[in-house]
Amino acid sequence: MLVMTTLFPIPEAPLIPVLGSELTFPVRRIYCVGRNYAAHAKEMGHDERELPFFFTKPADCLVINPKSLTYPPMTNELHHEVELVIAINQEVVEANQHQAADSIYGYALGIDLTKRDIQSEAKKKGRPWDLSKGFDQSAPISSIQPIADLEEINNGLIALSINQQSKQEGQLNHMIWSPSEVIAELSKHVTLKPGDLIFTGTPSGVGVVERGDKVEAKLNQELSLDFYIE
Repeated sequence: MLVMTTLFPIPEAPLIPVLGSELTFPVRRIYCVGRNYAAHAKEMGHDERELPFFFTKPADCLVINPKSLTYPPMTNELHHEVELVIAINQEVVEANQHQAADSIYGYALGIDLTKRDIQSEAKKKGRPWDLSKGFDQSAPISSIQPIADLEEINNGLIALSINQQSKQEGQLNHMIWSPSEVIAELSKHVTLKPGDLIFTGTPSGVGVVERGDKVEAKLNQELSLDFYIE
């Protein structure tokens, strides 16, 4: 009988701690929603209300509750985008909003770090901009708060500051598409499974992060991130 062995150890899935528990959430895939706050859509040059559109990040770009991050190579314009993150714990296929809401295990606070110069240049040339979003350490994330403690979030404050100066602040009810609407739309395109994360978009105020900056973000009183860029 032929025994198959791997060339190298199989990479382990990132494990996000669950608040108030010894459980961890093993990450499968990361999806991100573009332009899901009207004010941010306008600052990026788009005025119309459009259906959610999605891009992905590799799971290993997550950095869980970091104390510091290394400034990435190949950019001079690193931007912050603070976001509510949905954690999925059920298979979801072509769901309605009720089914979508039932699939939410909990929420985390995340930051979609973006190489804006790389992204802008790729857009001008009509090229993919994966490398502007999916680079190493591009997705710092907090622990997950189970939905049993929060219920479905449609209200609340999400904010980010740099060196104690407020840069982004928004209300979750200003999202164009709610968490359950985002899940329902995404489930038309792909089968969502336990372990999937969805970054749900960022409020206005995105901007540059420099070496030496201290980044602080919060979601209501429950979730926070606090780290330096080295």
